[in-house]
Order: sequence, then C-alpha cells, then structure tokens
Amino acid sequence: MHPELRTADGTPLLLWRPPAPLLAISSGPHGGGIGHRAWALNATVDHLYDRDDPDEHVRELADALGLPDGGTGLLTAVDVRTAVHVTDDGVRAWVTTGIGAHPIWAASPEPPRSVPAVGTVNAVCVLPVRLSDAALVNAVATAAEAKAQALGEAGVPGTGTVTDAVVLLCPTGGPVERYGGPRSPVGSALARAVHACVRAGLATDTSRR
Repeated sequence: MHPELRTADGTPLLLWRPPAPLLAISSGPHGGGIGHRAWALNATVDHLYDRDDPDEHVRELADALGLPDGGTGLLTAVDVRTAVHVTDDGVRAWVTTGIGAHPIWAASPEPPRSVPAVGTVNAVCVLPVRLSDAALVNAVATAAEAKAQALGEAGVPGTGTVTDAVVLLCPTGGPVERYGGPRSPVGSALARAVHACVRAGLATDTSRR
C-alpha cells in the first residue's frame, strides 16, 4: 500500500487508503488512539497555521475527499511532496521532517512559555504483521527513539518538535507479535526505516535555514 498524492480545499496531502480497515495506533489530532482505521492522511498546512480545531480541520479535508468516518489524520508545515519513503524488512515508512528554527528537548529544564515556530516530524508506517496493543505502544516508543537518534547524529539540538506525530498501521489478523521494541523483528526494522527517513529528510529540511 502506497499513499496517493491528493489535494483537498487547496491543501496537498498524502492519503493511505487500504482495501480494508487496518489496526492503527495514532497520535494524530483526528482519529488518535488504538483501533481500526479505514484511512490515514498527512496534510500540509501553512507555517502560520493557527486553527485551534485541527481535529475538525482533518475531518473537513476527509469530507472534501469523500472519505468515510473512521480514519486518522496528521497536519504538518512540511510540503508532503517531500516525504521520504523507506522500506526495511517489510516495514514501510513515510516521514515528513520539519524541525524549524527551534527544536525542543523532551526533558526541558522548565516548561516552554510559548510554542516554537512550526516544525513537525510526522511518520506514517505500515507494518507487515499484526501487533498486540502493547506491542503497538512499544513500537511508537521505538519510532520516537529512532527519530531522536537521527536528530542527534545530525547535530540537531533537540529531540523533536512540540507537534511531532506518528501513525502505525498493521493487519487486523494473523499471528500476533507481542513485542515492538528496537530488538524485536518488527521493531528493529521500524527503527531503521524511521531513522533513515529522518536522516534523509533533515538533508533537505528548508525550515532549519
């Protein structure tokens, strides 16, 4: 399954639409959590984006495309046409990488007083096997670790941005994998794929300049 490049209400987006719903874990503003999802999208918004209802915005984009209820969506200031795609041992990852001028450390000495300039690292990954709910949660952590590793290796002074998000999709049936950590079969492939995507994306990230 590969995404379609679409436009809705003048907004470019990548749309993943499997033949049947997949099991997903998502931190997206629309359709977040764990459950079956009929579609996923990653849409580009303006760097000055200031809507306070991103959930509804994604729903509007889905309606414009004629999509049914039951999907999940992400928003990014990065042009989704620059998304990097990497496949590793059956895991397929698409990542849009935008760090902006102000990356943040996850463990900051004090809470930020204001939201830094829009960046966002969004990852949508399709896994080849069914994962348990616990393994899906573990896999989200694995993807975040791989992203942070890539940022550190590139000399970025931070672990990400305040708006990074991830969607992991896997089959709803078949033997269940219990682990999604970086040394599990699926987790290790996921980590390598996300790491490679972020490293490649940083090389062309104009938001850092």
